[in-house]
Amino acid sequence: MPVSAPLERQLRLNRDDFPAKEWVRVDAPEEHDFSADVRAKVDTMLEGMPTTSFMAVAGGRALYTYGDVSEVSYLASTRKSILSMLFGKAVAEGKIDLDLTMADLKIDEDHGLLPIEKTATLRDLLVSSSGVYHQPGSPGSNTKNIPERGSKKPGSYFHYNNWDFNVLGAAFEQLTGRSVFKAFEEDFAGPMGLQDFDPSRQRMMGYEGASRYLAYHFFLSGRDMARLGLAMVRNGRWRDNQIVPADWVAESTRIHVPADRMNESEKSRVAGYSYLWWIPVVTEKTPEWEGAFVAAGHFGQFILGMPALDMVFVNRRAIPDDLAIARNDGSFKEELPAVTMEAFLSVADEFIAAKLGKR
Repeated sequence: MPVSAPLERQLRLNRDDFPAKEWVRVDAPEEHDFSADVRAKVDTMLEGMPTTSFMAVAGGRALYTYGDVSEVSYLASTRKSILSMLFGKAVAEGKIDLDLTMADLKIDEDHGLLPIEKTATLRDLLVSSSGVYHQPGSPGSNTKNIPERGSKKPGSYFHYNNWDFNVLGAAFEQLTGRSVFKAFEEDFAGPMGLQDFDPSRQRMMGYEGASRYLAYHFFLSGRDMARLGLAMVRNGRWRDNQIVPADWVAESTRIHVPADRMNESEKSRVAGYSYLWWIPVVTEKTPEWEGAFVAAGHFGQFILGMPALDMVFVNRRAIPDDLAIARNDGSFKEELPAVTMEAFLSVADEFIAAKLGKR
C-alpha cells in the first residue's frame, strides 16, 4: 500500500524541522494517530523488556520518550554505523579510496597477515567480507563457523568480524589525519548540537594481545543517537549543512550483501547488510520500509531510520562502564538481559501502524 496523499503532504511540511538546543515535542500526537491506547501498549511492551530508554521521532520532533533519554552509556556495535557516516565526507573529498588494500595501507599484525588477506580492500571491510579471520582486538564478532585463515577470497564471503571494523577506524585515522573521535566531534557533535556529548568519555576499548587494532567506542545518549538517525533520514542534511554527502547516504544504506549470503542466526527482519548498516525487509505490503536502515549494538543499542515516514527510533539498554569492558577471551564481564532487534522492531511497528492508520 503506498503512503497516503495526506501523509505525503505532512512529510513535505516537516522535512525542514530539526531540533535546536532541546528536542521539541510533537504538538499533537493524535496527528500521527499516537493515541492514549497506543501509548499504553508501547509503555507495557517496553516495561516488559530490559530497555532503559526509548525515543520515537516524527517530523524532526520527539513523538514519544521512555526512560532517561539523556543517560550516556556504551554503544557497542552501533559505533560501526557512526563510523560509516564519518567515512562519507572523507570519501567525497578524495581522502579515502575504498579500493585501497591492506597491503597499500601497510596494515599488518604481529604474527603477520597472509598474502591473500593483504588483498582485502576497505570496501570489503565495510561490508564485513574481508576474508581476514585474524582474531579481533575487541568482543562482539560472530564466533560461530569461523572460516580457516586464507580460505575465502576477500569480498566473496560475509562473516561478521570485529577485525574488519576496528581496522576501518585505524585506516580512517591514517588517511584523514584526524582521530575518529575528533572527527565525530567536529563533523557531527558540534554541527548537530549533541546535548550530552562528552569528548572525554569516548575511548578505545578491547583486550591486549589479540590484535594491533582495538575498537573505537562511543558513549552517547539516546536523544543524541536520535539526532544522528535524523541526519541520515534527511539524506545527510542538518538544516543547511550537508554533514554526510547525500550520495554516500544512498550508497551506504543500499544492500551490498543480501540476507541469503549471510550466516547470521537472527535475520528474520533483515534483508541484508550495507556499509556498516543492517537493512530491514521491504515487501509489497510494507513500502514504508523502503530506504530504512538499522544500527545495532550488543545488549540492545539500536537506531532505526525510516526515510519514507521521516521517522527515527532509538532503543537503549544502558550498560555500566565497568561492564562494558570485556575479558581477554572476548566475553563480557556479565551477560545482562538484552533487547533483540526483533523485539525493538516490534515496538517500532506499533508507531508505524498507527501513523499509517493500519491499527
